[in-house]
Amino acid sequence: QVQLVESGGGLVQPGESLRLSCAASGFTFSWYPINWFRQAPGKERELVAAISTGGDITNYGDSVKGRFTISRDNAKNTVYLQMNSLKPEDTAVYYCNAQRSSMGYWGKGTLVTVSS
Repeated sequence: QVQLVESGGGLVQPGESLRLSCAASGFTFSWYPINWFRQAPGKERELVAAISTGGDITNYGDSVKGRFTISRDNAKNTVYLQMNSLKPEDTAVYYCNAQRSSMGYWGKGTLVTVSS
């Protein structure tokens, strides 16, 4: 059974940090590039960060460049999203996505709320 389980979300104040994790099981994790998406209330889902299978290539959305860092540990079947200098506009549900050509898997998301 394929699973992607996100964790680490919560309520933080502006300027603080959070680290999200996404634990994968049921498929060959190391074969899949991994993406983090987010969706804020009333907005479309947007790509936040992406990482290649080996972890050597990363890409970020313009709104998070310089603040967020994506990484992965293929031995642990886990991908991380380190989020620093959080802003209220980062408030969203964050989703982990494993995508390889037309084959893709999604987690159920974890809520991040940035508010004073």
